[in-house]
Amino acid sequence: MNEALLAFENVRFQYVPENGNVLDGFSLSIEPGTVTAILGPNGVGKTTLLHLALGWRKPQSGQVLLEGRPLNEFSHSEIGRRIGLVPQGEHIPYEYSLLEYVLLGRAPYLRPLDMPGEADYAIAAEALETVGLGAKQMRPVTNLSGGEQQLILVARALAQEPKMLLLDEPTAHLDLSNKIRLLDLLQDLVARGVTIVFSTHDPEVAASIATHLVLMRDGRVLQAGPIFEEFTTEKLSEAYGIPVEVRELEGRRIVLWKKGSSRDFSNV
Repeated sequence: MNEALLAFENVRFQYVPENGNVLDGFSLSIEPGTVTAILGPNGVGKTTLLHLALGWRKPQSGQVLLEGRPLNEFSHSEIGRRIGLVPQGEHIPYEYSLLEYVLLGRAPYLRPLDMPGEADYAIAAEALETVGLGAKQMRPVTNLSGGEQQLILVARALAQEPKMLLLDEPTAHLDLSNKIRLLDLLQDLVARGVTIVFSTHDPEVAASIATHLVLMRDGRVLQAGPIFEEFTTEKLSEAYGIPVEVRELEGRRIVLWKKGSSRDFSNV
């Protein structure tokens, strides 16, 4: 077994004490080369896990380890060279070109007031090619379509040359064509050795590419493990609070529910 790239050890986290714990005794190991989906309804704390992994939030107890070391021993730049984040969206106040925007991903490698060099430009251009936007590198970011805006966020994160890529609800605002495009891109990145962790409320997105699954509900972790163990009718029904059924169709897992099932399952 490979040493964990990222690990949560008995982590407890709360935003305000009177609201209880978002995470309570949570432990999870992310091994290199895996794809982990954090799955559950909206508002259950999936994004919190990503913020803890980046060091943006600090647990009240327990610890987060990166490459076997406590996360708080790393500088922001050191974390940025190892972990990239693709948020759900981002307001961009300036009319950067695509290339200029993706160059922001090189910040962890630059000293204060340093300008990007030739190598940084080459890496940013390659990241744009990877997401299929290489021919538009001088186009203003503000003129992108919704699907392209999500891809440019991925490109910026790739310019960091991370070992691990975190994505927060990456397909939430994408149409079917761009959703497929993004998922194909993530699979290509895994083949190149990038470890993927993403949050989602869509179980079929999780089933399409994940090797491991974390199920959450009401701010707590229900289950965590290999997806073939956790992606079951019983466990998904508990996570979503409605009776669902997992079926396999042409080698793919799909999730079915019946009309009015939320009323039938209201006491879960």
